[in-house]
Amino acid sequence: MLMTKPFHRPRLLIVGCGNVGMRLLPLLRSRFRIFALSRDRGQTAALRAAGAVAVAGDLDCPETLHRCRALAPYVVHLAPPQAEGEHDSRTRHLTAVLPARATLVYVSTSGVYGDCQGQTIDETRTPQPHNRRAVRRLDAEQVLRGWAQRSHSRLAILRVPGIYAPDRLPLERLRRGTPALAAADDVHTNHIHADDLARAIAQALFQALPQRIYHVSDDSDLKMGDYFDQVADACGLPRPPRLPRAQLQGLVSPMLWSFMSESRRLCNLRMKRELGLRLRYPQVADALLAAPVRLAVD
Repeated sequence: MLMTKPFHRPRLLIVGCGNVGMRLLPLLRSRFRIFALSRDRGQTAALRAAGAVAVAGDLDCPETLHRCRALAPYVVHLAPPQAEGEHDSRTRHLTAVLPARATLVYVSTSGVYGDCQGQTIDETRTPQPHNRRAVRRLDAEQVLRGWAQRSHSRLAILRVPGIYAPDRLPLERLRRGTPALAAADDVHTNHIHADDLARAIAQALFQALPQRIYHVSDDSDLKMGDYFDQVADACGLPRPPRLPRAQLQGLVSPMLWSFMSESRRLCNLRMKRELGLRLRYPQVADALLAAPVRLAVD
């Protein structure tokens, strides 16, 4: 059987090719000729070894994005917004160089919903972001929706909760003994393994309906403290102490406190039905058992 030559494959641009992007590359390199936008020249060799062509450019400097202009009809947008403000200037800069009639998958955050007081929500829930990070993400979604309408492109928005993997666990937090919320005050959280997220992105490129939003979340029904306990047990670390909400606020960072102030449960039926994704790790416990983390404890 003859192999398709790389230059006969459709082009795909990955914007923000970090941990998840590198997991995505092996899933797509046989179907696409892949380009990865990178502002770090030191990443070129790693991208090449993984099957991508590095394209130099910086979303914060639109004058450097000329190499991306109409480069690929398929785009995966993994780059976060800049750290300040209420608007995502990076996504605005990106849409200025994208071609018409493209297919784009954007990885957003479930944080756009704000606090849902533990309710189970689906994709029809009206976003009400409570912090600037989520406000910028919702702005990016709105910018992309406008771009897709004007350019007659297909857009899929994946709203993603806490991403974890063996190399993305809160081990330092556990080692420091940072307290968690007491059970009576704790919040519902949602999770997705980085490998399952990469698989969802790959499915969305082909299966997503136009202008559709998907929750990419596993089947876990955990509160935040229970998640920390599961990770601690799997890694041989002490479980974090639990404190009432009134005592804890002054002991954690503002960013962590913002996560501890939002409670929601994501319905993932649309992901399963329309993207056809079968989770490799339906529960956090499944992943922790499949690949236990080995710790070098001094």
